Amino acid sequence: MQLSPSIFKAYDIRGVIDKTLDPSIAKLIGQSFGSAMREMGETICVVGRDGRLSGPSLMAGLTEGLLSVGVNVIDLGVVATPMVYFGTNITIEGQQAKSGIMITGSHNPPDYNGFKMVLGGSAIYGDQIQALRERIVEKNFASEQGTRSEHNIFPEYLQRIVGDVKLKRKIKIAVDCGNGVGGAFAGRLFRELGCEVEELFCEVDGTFPNHHPDPAHLENLQDLIKNLQTTDNELGLAFDGDADRLGVVTKTGEVIFPDRQMMLFAKDVLSRNPGAQIIYDVKCTRNLATYVKQQGGVPLMWKTGHSLVKAKLKETGAPLAGEMSGHIFFKDRWYGFDDGLYTGARLLEILSAEQDPNATLNQLPNAICTPELQMPCAEGEAFTLLDKIKAEVAKGTQATFETAVSVNTIDGVRVEYADGFGLARPSNTTPIVVMRFEADTQAAIERIQAEFKKVFLAVKPDAKMPF
Repeated sequence: MQLSPSIFKAYDIRGVIDKTLDPSIAKLIGQSFGSAMREMGETICVVGRDGRLSGPSLMAGLTEGLLSVGVNVIDLGVVATPMVYFGTNITIEGQQAKSGIMITGSHNPPDYNGFKMVLGGSAIYGDQIQALRERIVEKNFASEQGTRSEHNIFPEYLQRIVGDVKLKRKIKIAVDCGNGVGGAFAGRLFRELGCEVEELFCEVDGTFPNHHPDPAHLENLQDLIKNLQTTDNELGLAFDGDADRLGVVTKTGEVIFPDRQMMLFAKDVLSRNPGAQIIYDVKCTRNLATYVKQQGGVPLMWKTGHSLVKAKLKETGAPLAGEMSGHIFFKDRWYGFDDGLYTGARLLEILSAEQDPNATLNQLPNAICTPELQMPCAEGEAFTLLDKIKAEVAKGTQATFETAVSVNTIDGVRVEYADGFGLARPSNTTPIVVMRFEADTQAAIERIQAEFKKVFLAVKPDAKMPF
């Protein structure tokens, strides 16, 4: 198979099985990543895979590539992505691996798969991922032979969480894993914490026969909502395909999106880390910054992307970060990587101290907002379009946001108004502009959208606006 540049994304490597990804490509990725490790003086790599049908063959190819450049591979088998990250933070049988690769297609359709990577203790993204491609093209590989061993990491991972998170009382929960790999671990973890657990679609099945494992989309939460309406379960937790993201549903059927979950986590974390920074991405509600300030913290808005947020967390030393997509990063009591299972445990710890967990969740500040809206673009066009708009903003021309209070351009344009905000940013994974709007009233949302429409049509008259 020819190496396709299209698989090297902003935060990971991802492709379609037998079209852009197969074991021979996985081997090349192993050789490239392993050679980059060797240049850093690293020789041990933990690897794991999710429940996708293509996982075993890609694992075989990847392992062959890593071994061929002198890397010692610790095979964790079928695990959640956070367990690979965990493996780069602990000593395994006397060995300390600072690098790891998870084979996962996350929430993509069944015929996708890919690689999430930690190199020398840091998540890699952007130019570092492109450098792996260049190394393959140049065949700039080390040449030695490594060794392979197997390790079951779940007992250590489980013990680490159960030893840290303490519930004040037993909570009855429903857990929906959408047949993703989290299903192999979630029930056991939450029972060990002292919960009563009803499992929905927790059999790991890479064809995802029931619904897609992506809690960011409401249609994938309907089974959980129905369960809570018809049982005495108090709370619903949903996980994406590789269990690094969490979705939360209350007894009344309300979905608590991650930017509102972050309020609870920020309050808890700031009680032990007064005055600390709390990082959140550009998609999050305005209410989060206000809430963080009220709790004595310092809100810091940052770019979207789990690798980018992780890097910012490391750089700033902040104890907590979160993204609207559901990636939550605890450095407080944990390691600073995104972990849906651990996030679920921390949520239950907070709610177990509340008389009425659902009231606590439902009372979190809320606003009228749109879901993510997508404007289709040609390949690469989303970036040039946003660059044009940023240039117009810098010049202060007529094609800008006339009624705005401020415009933030760290990731696309996030335009703040007295009564709301609008966001337009280029997706790093698909050729679209992602838009989101929030305001105090529906009329204000429509006014903000009208201004966005005017600005976009001024630079792209044939733009297909998603509203």
